[in-house]
Amino acid sequence: MFDQEEDTRTYNVVINHEEQYSIWLADRENALGWHNEGMSGTKAECLEYIDKVWTDMRPLSLRKHMEKIEQEKAASDDKNVADATS
Repeated sequence: MFDQEEDTRTYNVVINHEEQYSIWLADRENALGWHNEGMSGTKAECLEYIDKVWTDMRPLSLRKHMEKIEQEKAASDDKNVADATS
């Protein structure tokens, strides 16, 4: 097994439909459901890149669901304020 500091193989940063990131060896076909994100380099370079760009670890579907709940709450709050002032 390679130590991360000794590993000089080339990796691709990959992303899935939930906008979750991983790395995959560049000389291998990506796993089903994953596509290249556009960054390749050493393991350390790819992991550093992911640390910078993947700032919200929640899956996309969860982020969208939580956003919908917040919008519904805001709309309900606006209606309650309008009803109180009528």
